[in-house]
Amino acid sequence: MRFVTIRAQVEGVLPGVIADLERLVAIPSISSMPEHHDDVLAAAAEVSRLLTDAGCPEVRLLEAGGKPAVYGHYPAPAGRPTVLLYAHYDVQPTGDPAKWTSAPFSATERDGRLWGRGAADDKGGIAVHLAALRAFEGKPPVGVKLFIEGEEEQGSPTITQLMDQHPDELKADVYIVADAINWEIGTPSLTTMLRGLVDAKVTVSTLEAPLHSGAYGGVVPDALTALSRLLATLHDERGNVAIEGLVSSDDVDVDYSEKRLRDEVGLLDGVEFIGDGPAAARLWTKPTASVLAIDATPVKDVANVLVASARAVVSVRIAPTQDPDAAGEALKRHLLEHAPWGAKVEVELGRGSAGSRIELSDARAQASVAAFREAFGKDPVEVGIGGSIPIVAEFAARNPEALVLVTAVVDPYSRMHGFDESLGLDDFAKAAHAEAQLLANLAEATE
Repeated sequence: MRFVTIRAQVEGVLPGVIADLERLVAIPSISSMPEHHDDVLAAAAEVSRLLTDAGCPEVRLLEAGGKPAVYGHYPAPAGRPTVLLYAHYDVQPTGDPAKWTSAPFSATERDGRLWGRGAADDKGGIAVHLAALRAFEGKPPVGVKLFIEGEEEQGSPTITQLMDQHPDELKADVYIVADAINWEIGTPSLTTMLRGLVDAKVTVSTLEAPLHSGAYGGVVPDALTALSRLLATLHDERGNVAIEGLVSSDDVDVDYSEKRLRDEVGLLDGVEFIGDGPAAARLWTKPTASVLAIDATPVKDVANVLVASARAVVSVRIAPTQDPDAAGEALKRHLLEHAPWGAKVEVELGRGSAGSRIELSDARAQASVAAFREAFGKDPVEVGIGGSIPIVAEFAARNPEALVLVTAVVDPYSRMHGFDESLGLDDFAKAAHAEAQLLANLAEATE
């Protein structure tokens, strides 16, 4: 297909693809909530049906004790490479539905966007793959494998087992991971820097049992105050992470202005940004430490007692080059060594995941740049993301000769994981064109 034909083919399939995306959004496939287990399975079944309807000759589920992944395979024409298309069908919880402008699991189109949980992250990624495949009427010019995961929003806990058990199915020459963020509306990106992740549950105890706060306060430390002081040691006064042993870098060429960042995130008036150095480095190549949850007496159950024990979850995003095991040990060591007043501290490390640095230097990478240039009318910006996509490092480590491309269907205003998540439909159409064009470019490169 020539450029104009591919664009026309993509435009022709988009209405049906968006209708299918709306049906996917209607399934509340929240992998982290046991009560939605059947919904997760329903989403996997729907993705399987969509791939079958797209002419995929082999569609099946891959399982390794967790949520199933959907696998599809179009064999490669002779002499052509194989491209694996990745996305995930599981989604985050919605939070309070009353804070959504429209129902989170009823896809709603308005103002040129499709609103609903998962419309952007990452059922939009599934839809962009479908659009590219349908543009070729079920006969892509290269070999195509699809790996649509069902537990990415839990940190992909069984991804290692899946890849151990299915190395042949998940082997490819090029990987396209459609799960990042474009630089801005109308400007595509290729993500070349991803932070890794480690986390820990930390429990602080000071008493065998709660005590009367009036009778013993001022002498006996309560666990919640001790926990608060411990968590405060994770940062210095400027908000820089203060955990010894974590890697940090300012090696970022992209200018990410704090004015733009303030507009994107909705920071309240008077609230300052934290940390030193360029904003892009603080977002992409420097570590973070965030307190995600605390277990203690809820406000509604308040009593005049000194709390005996309190617990928190600490999440640390690590630089793309940091070893996650070393980072986990650094976090654990910090928490144990900074216990105030001799409080007893227990640390339970979670599963860590490595970050990634991706080079876009070979002919395959340039084919991708050309595809985005054709679809968007401009070159993609090489960016990082502060979040972690564990599968990227897994693909790269197990397939050192392969190219891993991290693409996007969403923009900085898509509000993934938040209220009113949405997908910009104009950029979605361009992303679908870019992916179809990339498959054609990779085929031509091997002729």
